[in-house]
This record gives sequence, C-alpha cells and structure tokens, in this order.
Amino acid sequence: MYTFLSRYPFFGGIGFTFILATICVLLAGLPGFQYIGALATSILLAIVFRQAFGYPTAIHSGLQFSTKKLLRVAIILFGLKLNIDVVLNEGLGLLAKGAGTIIFAIVVTMVLSRWLKANWMIAMLLAVGTGVCGAAAIAAVSPILKSKEEDTALSVGIIALVGTVFGIAYTIVGPFLPITAEQYGIWSGLSLHEIAHVALAAEPAGEDALGMALLAKLGRVLLLIPLSFILVFWMRQKRHDETQAQVSFPWFLIGFIIMSVVGTYVLGDVIPTSDAFLTGVSNVTTFLLAMAMSGLGLNVSMASIKSKAMRPLAAMLITSVLLSFMTYFAL
Repeated sequence: MYTFLSRYPFFGGIGFTFILATICVLLAGLPGFQYIGALATSILLAIVFRQAFGYPTAIHSGLQFSTKKLLRVAIILFGLKLNIDVVLNEGLGLLAKGAGTIIFAIVVTMVLSRWLKANWMIAMLLAVGTGVCGAAAIAAVSPILKSKEEDTALSVGIIALVGTVFGIAYTIVGPFLPITAEQYGIWSGLSLHEIAHVALAAEPAGEDALGMALLAKLGRVLLLIPLSFILVFWMRQKRHDETQAQVSFPWFLIGFIIMSVVGTYVLGDVIPTSDAFLTGVSNVTTFLLAMAMSGLGLNVSMASIKSKAMRPLAAMLITSVLLSFMTYFAL
C-alpha cells in the first residue's frame, strides 16, 4: 500500500492522511477514545507512526496539502457551527465574559512562559487555544503567527489532551458544587478548551446546562475573528520592525465569516436544510481536521516534545487551573 502511495506523492500523501483519519474517527467512537476525540487521536497516532517508521518523505507534497489546504477548508466549514444571531441576541453578557477569558488566558500564559523561559511560539498557540476554542483556534492562528508545523502539532496535541482531562474532571466535581445547572453550564463554556470538552462536561448536567455551556462557548468562538485580525496587525508591525517581511492576509477567515453568516441567516431560513445535512457537514469538517492533524503529527519527534513542549505545557496547565477558579467565582 505504501509503495503504491509513494508512486504518486501528491495523491499518496492525501491518501495517507485519509487512511489515518479514517482509523482515528473510528477509534474516537470507542469507549475511552471518545473522551479524547478524533483530532487528538489523529495527532497521537501520527506521532506514534513517526517514531516507529520515520517521516514518509516520499509523499511529502500530499502531506503538505493536507496540513495546509485541507486545514483551511475545514476552518471555513467550521464557521457553520457558529450561530451569530444566538450569540448576539442571547449571549452578550457571556460574550463579554468570554473576552475576559481570552485576555486572561493569553496574558497569564505568556507571562508564565516568559518566567519559565518556555518556547514562545508553542506558548502563544496554547494561550490562544486555551482562551478561544482549542485545536480549531490554534489551526486558525498558526498561519498568522507563522508557526512551524511541528509547533502547531505539538500545541494541538497538548490542548486536546489537557482539555479532555479537564472536561472529565468537571463531570466529577460538578455534582458537588453549590451552583445551579445553568451556572455549571456557563462555567464549563467559559473555561474549558474545546467545544467537544464543553459538551463532554455539560451534557451530564442536563439540557439547560448544555445549552448555556454551548452559548458561552460560541461567544468565545465568535471572538476568534477579531482576535485573528488583531494578531495580523500585530505580526505585520512586528515583522516590519524586524525584517520588513509581510504577513499574508488570512483569507480563509473571510470564508469562516461568510459560512457563519450562511449558517445563521441562510440555511434553514432562506434555504430549507435538514438536521441530517448539517450533521453531515459537521462530520466532514471533523474528518478534514483529522486529516490535517494526521499530517501535522507526522512532523513531531519525541525529542521535540521533551525539549520544546514541557515548559509551555506547565504554563498552560497553571493558566487553565487559574482560569477555572476565576470563571467559577465570577458566576
């Protein structure tokens, strides 16, 4: 199979990530793996493959297509998950608190990373992932920050695994907290890393908790748009001061915004759309992200994890704990 793929490096690389993503999506449905999710599973399986068999250089061009082009397509489709109308009409207060979450996560993580002398790029990616929406946010800002694929892969893997641990921890401590189901949902939506982690934590508390959790989380996803443009401006100023190099405009974010508008005001209102169709689009989005994560994971070496990721991980863990306490007492 690998020999066949290597004869056609472009299609072979795409096919290779397709195979890995298929395996990981199937694994994600099994007990235990369902808490980790398809994206983290894809990263982990690709890392294991890299350590066991090395990087498949023969199909590099196709792997690059999956990690760059397909990743942008997935981010654009991810916009359909964002209901702008619901956030603006029902969650303005949560939107303001979500902004506080993002600012807190980025500032505290970067201060801690500076103190710990951690890798700046990984720390910044983890800060954005912690503050906004995990792997999707990291994938969205990595082209803006000009991060290496290895740094992006390490950050996605860390955010997915840590977020899963926190999500499970919330389900354990939630029943013992002196707060209502709705407050628990808000707390989960404001402090947990990914949408999947929010759903994992809030679903056992009931529909009301889950609804409030997703509303709070969607507000943070919406704020990815202005945050990305702020980072574009900041990087252009930074590059201008240092090297005169230009930061390319992240056009895929325009696609993200357009798809958000389409999903909010067109699908279902102007164009009749079934739940099955939306579920199908969501599954395609997840699968494309899994393919991209598989390609990114192949760029990770264990030596890099030890030398580059441990200190940013420590900064991110401390920030996540502090964020949980801050958002809880702000309810």
